[in-house]
Amino acid sequence: MNATRRGILTAVPIIGAGVLGVGFWRMLSDMRSGAFDPRAIKNPNVGKPIPSFAMPGLPGLGDGFTDAELKAQHRPVLVNFFASWCIPCVAEMPGLRAISRNMPIWGIAYEDKPENAAGFVQRDGSPYARVASDRHGRVAIDWGVTGVPESFLVAPGGRIIWHGSAALDPQIYEAEIRPRLAGL
Repeated sequence: MNATRRGILTAVPIIGAGVLGVGFWRMLSDMRSGAFDPRAIKNPNVGKPIPSFAMPGLPGLGDGFTDAELKAQHRPVLVNFFASWCIPCVAEMPGLRAISRNMPIWGIAYEDKPENAAGFVQRDGSPYARVASDRHGRVAIDWGVTGVPESFLVAPGGRIIWHGSAALDPQIYEAEIRPRLAGL
């Protein structure tokens, strides 16, 4: 009986490592073929109303905004979570400025010091029509944000119709956002 127990205790970790190895190999194969996108995070809030919130603005950049102000918009708004300490957010800014020529973008500084976020936004020209500060990340949690940058397309009335979990650029706008705008 002791030999059987020893055999089971030896086999379980070996089988577990084999299953993990097969899963990892499959993920790498899918990445190579383009079938797996590690940035494709499914946000459970897509299709639902935006959460309730009220956030202060950043120094020198206005008063922030609330969910009621966002819901009252008569055209879609792109809501972008960013941070001054986020390298992809820095790379995203030229693309956001280009997108902002086509639609309003409202920015939310995620877990950032207000003075750092304000400096970051003002440094090269702000793409944001409105900017708010989520200093402690509580609003981001309600939106389902997993990291920055992340963006949400909000339809008039306040329903989330698209979510992106990577830095935006004009190509993503044309491929993923513009078709949804046409459907409104």
